[in-house]
Amino acid sequence: MGQELENYDKYQKNYSDDGFWNKVQKVARKAGVKVIYIALLLYYVLRNPATPSADRTKILGALGYFILPIDLLPDFIPMAGYTDDLAALTWALYSVAKNITPEVRIMAREKLGQWIPDYDDSNNQ
Repeated sequence: MGQELENYDKYQKNYSDDGFWNKVQKVARKAGVKVIYIALLLYYVLRNPATPSADRTKILGALGYFILPIDLLPDFIPMAGYTDDLAALTWALYSVAKNITPEVRIMAREKLGQWIPDYDDSNNQ
């Protein structure tokens, strides 16, 4: 997985807003709260005009990988299918953590609640 993450820029071309929202809506319950919450955090950091371009590049690569229909572990594999997506998203999240504002967290939690209304957001403070 490390080599995949080092080449995040090659996945940027897979990113689009429509592709992101389609993927999130399609897999929200299957992928789980953690994967979707991190993807939403990254999405809202990406939308912030104050986010530096180097951080945008990392986010675009990670979200492009998330959107990619064929990845290291196919998403349909039970319990393991989203592991590589989670790794890529988590790597990007830690790389751009300084850009995660309280407003970004609120927007991500609100959107997550729209797709997974019964999730417990006490761990996402």
